[in-house]
Amino acid sequence: MEFTLLWAALTGVAGLWIGTRLWTESRDESPAESIFDSLLLAAGVGLVGGRVVAMLAQGLNPITNIGDLLIVRGGVSTVAATVFAVGALFLTSGRQMKVLDLAAPAVLLGLAGWHLGCLWRGACLGTASDLPWAWAEAGSSITRHPVEIYAAIGLALGAIVVSRLPPRIGLRSGTAFALASGIRLATEPFRLSVTGGPVWWYAAGVVLGLAWLVVAGVSNRHPT
Repeated sequence: MEFTLLWAALTGVAGLWIGTRLWTESRDESPAESIFDSLLLAAGVGLVGGRVVAMLAQGLNPITNIGDLLIVRGGVSTVAATVFAVGALFLTSGRQMKVLDLAAPAVLLGLAGWHLGCLWRGACLGTASDLPWAWAEAGSSITRHPVEIYAAIGLALGAIVVSRLPPRIGLRSGTAFALASGIRLATEPFRLSVTGGPVWWYAAGVVLGLAWLVVAGVSNRHPT
């Protein structure tokens, strides 16, 4: 078992747990414990789904290479993980949009925890930088952007913003989706990547989140 990755995952779980206690504990119709259990299940489904997609992209058969699936040492497809996790949460919540809205701030805080978990994995740094807060990897004199810390801070601030939005159907979940995609899009240029990263996926996520908000606005204006 790769324990550094385990600690990173547990940091994300801690973010989810704190988020549910901060922002859903007082909602009698959806107790925090129930929301947390649903989020934990969705996160597990997303992690496995994202890992399987990453393995297939690398030409690995997840059935015959089950060890690589468990160790998760080759990376996880963030796009696939998001799709699987959101789908799982939607299905396990009985297809109720209000549950997605209640969970939205905690999800962003959980994502912030996952990115902050780079401290355990020693994988916080990106492109070279001379900024005062940049730092170098052990044995290197080149200082780099702590890009995963940027993402963690952005997502944590996003969680606070979303938690303060009025409880209108689709408003919090749509905003959270747009913010999460936008933060990844904004930080992608600071990551080390040969291909430039899945920028267009994150751009599509921003568009989808905004479209989500438009639909939610129309639905709230003309309730059925």
